Amino acid sequence: MSRFWSSVVGELSPYVPGEQPKLPDLVKLNTNEHPWGPSPKVLQAMQAACTESLKLYPDPGSERLRAAVAAHCQVQPDQVFIGNGSDEILAHTFLALLKHDGPLLFPDITYSFYPVYCGLYRINYEAVPLTADFGIDVRDYLPEAGRNAGAIIFPNPNAPTGRALPLADIERILSANPDIVVVIDEAYVDFGAESATQLVSRYENLLVIQTLSKSRSLAGLRVGFAVGNRVLIEALERVKNSFNSYPIDRIAEAGAIAAIEDKEYFEQACQYVINTRETLVADLQALGFEVLPSAANFVFARHPAHDGAKLAAALRERSIIVRHFKSPRIDQFLRITVGTESQCARLIETLKTVLAV
Repeated sequence: MSRFWSSVVGELSPYVPGEQPKLPDLVKLNTNEHPWGPSPKVLQAMQAACTESLKLYPDPGSERLRAAVAAHCQVQPDQVFIGNGSDEILAHTFLALLKHDGPLLFPDITYSFYPVYCGLYRINYEAVPLTADFGIDVRDYLPEAGRNAGAIIFPNPNAPTGRALPLADIERILSANPDIVVVIDEAYVDFGAESATQLVSRYENLLVIQTLSKSRSLAGLRVGFAVGNRVLIEALERVKNSFNSYPIDRIAEAGAIAAIEDKEYFEQACQYVINTRETLVADLQALGFEVLPSAANFVFARHPAHDGAKLAAALRERSIIVRHFKSPRIDQFLRITVGTESQCARLIETLKTVLAV
């Protein structure tokens, strides 16, 4: 039946999402969901939104949510774009802002959706190798590196490594590339990195993208936002309104506003993950794992004496799911989501058994 496809479809290599298995007594540490549920205020707001008003279309501009995000990020509402999860915003961003004559630059080990978008939108790109210790070398993204970039994108913290760049390094990239767009994908920023949203008023070429899926425990709701110069936001709006004028429904907007405004719950939830992560890192290191420095809600670890794929398979046999990547350079690593304290403790006890075999 592929004879009915458009020409581009057969050339695509679609993104493969993390597995959502249904196994008994499962410890699910493979897709970076938050171990806590959303704020009770979120659930209350969503229930209150389930009224007869659902017969009406939602606000196409999500103005109340934009205002809440603007207040949170200390910017103006017209510097905010709202989308159906950060992946949709990224898709609009690739088409609206990252398709230029020069190659789009991003790390060779990063969010694997980036090359998928490039294939979908026919964007020329160059994957820039991370350093030997899996960090981003800022010098690789400066004009003197000779890559003639058309645009730049990378996550901060990076995924799946978890390593973060300080704002000073991000600012160095921005100031050295004033004529191209630089996108910072901050899906995990709330777990230990500094947000670049505080730089948008100084750099017109900066777009910052965040999601409510991770730090606000709303992976099932699908809401994200971007913050940047008004000209960049207008480009996203033009693409959105050529695709879907109503991406955020009334219930999702109510829940997202409550999540943004409940700062106390948000801060407690983030701190819980940070504390649990540090314990998990120490426990893994005690078992002989090398663990990369993480500012995310996951860790990236490998064991010098045990194959990564075999470890992942052995854990799965014991109803613990972690993420294993087959890509070169990282095929010995496991990406492990920071779960609850009890889930992490079960992981460590199971690893002790597996490593002893």
